Amino acid sequence: MNAPLPQVRLAADLQAEDHTPVVIVGAGACGLTAALALYRLGVDCVVLERDAFAAGSTALSSGFIPAPCTQAQQAQGITDSVDLFASDIQAKAHGQAAPHLLQAYAQHIGPAMDALANHHGLPWQVLDNFLYPGHSAHRMHAVPEKTGAGLMSRLQAAADAAGVVVLTQAQVTELWADDAQRIHGVGFVRPDGQTERIRCDAVILACNGFGGATAMVKEMLPEMAEATYAGHVGNDGSAIAWGQQLGARLADLGAYQGHGSWAVPQGALISWALMMEGGVQINAQGQRFHDETQGYSEAAVHVLAQPGGVAWNVFDDALLAFAQDFPDFVAAQGAGAVQHAGDAVALAQLIGCPSDVLQASLNAVQPGTDQSTGRHFKRALQAPFHAIKVTGALFHTQGGLDIDAQARVLRQDGTPLPNVLAAGGAARGVSGQEVWGYLSGNGLLSAIAGGHIAAHTAQQLLKDTP
Repeated sequence: MNAPLPQVRLAADLQAEDHTPVVIVGAGACGLTAALALYRLGVDCVVLERDAFAAGSTALSSGFIPAPCTQAQQAQGITDSVDLFASDIQAKAHGQAAPHLLQAYAQHIGPAMDALANHHGLPWQVLDNFLYPGHSAHRMHAVPEKTGAGLMSRLQAAADAAGVVVLTQAQVTELWADDAQRIHGVGFVRPDGQTERIRCDAVILACNGFGGATAMVKEMLPEMAEATYAGHVGNDGSAIAWGQQLGARLADLGAYQGHGSWAVPQGALISWALMMEGGVQINAQGQRFHDETQGYSEAAVHVLAQPGGVAWNVFDDALLAFAQDFPDFVAAQGAGAVQHAGDAVALAQLIGCPSDVLQASLNAVQPGTDQSTGRHFKRALQAPFHAIKVTGALFHTQGGLDIDAQARVLRQDGTPLPNVLAAGGAARGVSGQEVWGYLSGNGLLSAIAGGHIAAHTAQQLLKDTP
């Protein structure tokens, strides 16, 4: 759908008969979480989604959400705390994560997850057979499908059951504001090219970031300018464009989620759990080049710096069996991403590297700490080997509109706009200012917790507004 550039228009000129208390822009995990929370609060809303069905960045993700102190954790006997979770996030961000958002998200993600389970039937299970990098406890939650698409399907079903109005093929292009930057309505383009408008009392921007805006990526994330973009095309920077026109402040624009395990040419995400459990990345010269357990986001930059911008994920039979518990991996394997080699010589031929160099790299994978990268290994890899050719990819941005702990969008002077809220990728996240600040699951953390918070703030705004 080709639509005009995002615009803020003068509210006095708005002509619209339809009205809803809250408009939510975007029907990904953030938007639907907000809509379901508003439903529980007794507040009507309309969710406007540009695509033909609700998917967004969430459907392209693993669908894993970190949360402490949930009923699912307790049912599995897992001990965790809000403070420990917050400490893990801040440690990964090297102290750069916004403290007010860090605390807000760490505190609200558990109640948000429990509400989705108790009121809408989402059956969370905690992945307790491995730890993602940077997490001190098993707190990664998933629906039984263990995919982002499965998560979105269940959120959409919950919205349908609740009677939430989700208008698809409705790309928002206009916010109608008065001189005080209060939004009075929105305009959205339909498939026939016509623009429809609806009045509202508050807006929640849940339309994600700017990863799909090539010019913005080149300007703000130059190291990823030529990287594969594996995110959703709807991440076009609309929220930032509206915010700038409203005089809003931006923050953490250098932060993003990369991934160092995007299978080529299949174009599939390979779970980083393979690396965490003992797999290694080998470049075209047969060498390891980083500590794979530091995180998959910064691994994107490390992989792109290798010859040809590619690497090979190398693992053995035990890890292959482990990975086959992940549906996304099984799908990638079915697409031909996994190749096999009986020994190191055959693996070198597959990669196209010197066999002696590769053999030395594999020989160094032994129980204990590797001296070249500082990585700690539990065991050696055993032939036969399996390998997947991968590159580094950009998934989504972690910077955006500056918001307070209530998800209110802030002006340049730090005061909140009257009725504009932002959450998920539309707002700054809790990953600090660099790629290495992204803790596994930060994207869906800010989507679910942020959507939950924004809904409660919207309800309060409606109460406070005559």
